[in-house]
Amino acid sequence: MEEIINKVKQSGLIQIDLESLRPTGERIFFDIAPQLYMGLALREKDFRTFIQTHDWTQYDGKHVAIACSEDAIIPAWAYMLVSSSLSNHAATIVFGNLADLEKTLFDQVIQRMDLSEFEDGKIVIKGCSKEAVPQDAYVTLTNRLRPIVRSIFFGEPCSTVPIFKKAK
Repeated sequence: MEEIINKVKQSGLIQIDLESLRPTGERIFFDIAPQLYMGLALREKDFRTFIQTHDWTQYDGKHVAIACSEDAIIPAWAYMLVSSSLSNHAATIVFGNLADLEKTLFDQVIQRMDLSEFEDGKIVIKGCSKEAVPQDAYVTLTNRLRPIVRSIFFGEPCSTVPIFKKAK
């Protein structure tokens, strides 16, 4: 009987699983809409009272996206007040929805990655994950890796799609 050779293992491919880089912690959407007067406008005095009396400790260590779910004109200072109030509590604060928050969280992780271990490597960016990974994360990681690696593939080590190969 012939010995079975694991060609994937011998290929020297290095797999990066973006799902494993997902920052932990609860994600929260902070909606300004409940503070709108008659669902249309923000009244500064009422909003400032809300800011002063709201329990901001409930956001301790959480990732927060701030926006308004209603089609209303919200002055920039309103988002600034919420952000300022959250700053001593939330781990992350972004303007936008939960998808924007997720993009930001992945971007922060990818920008902090030490890529020296991937230098001149053959990289496979894993494609399948249990939880969705923002498309931005794949683009950002590809752009960070491209200058230092020999090649980039997408998928699984046994079935990859070539993305980039450095010219010899």
